[in-house]
Amino acid sequence: QVQLVESGGGLVQPGGPLRPSCAASALIFSLNAMGWYRQAPGKQRELVALITNGGNTNYADSVKGRFTISRDNAKRTVYLQMNSLKPDDTAVYYCNLGTPIPAYWGQGTQVTVSS
Repeated sequence: QVQLVESGGGLVQPGGPLRPSCAASALIFSLNAMGWYRQAPGKQRELVALITNGGNTNYADSVKGRFTISRDNAKRTVYLQMNSLKPDDTAVYYCNLGTPIPAYWGQGTQVTVSS
């Protein structure tokens, strides 16, 4: 069964860290790039970070230097280390393929940055 399950979001103060994770079924993880996306209220979903099977990464300008995407192939899990969080980072965070498949969108994990 194809499945992506995000977890690890929460409420954090500005400047703090969070590390959401995404567990993927074997079928999905055997495919190529994986990405983290986010959707803030009233805004379109956007790509935040991307990682290829070979470990190459790419980031949205708004998170460069603050976020780090990584993957553990043995655990079929993708992580997003988020540091120096800002209120503008508040959103639901999702994972999907680098070229997202609509049917693969999961529930996401809520990240709220607020004092």
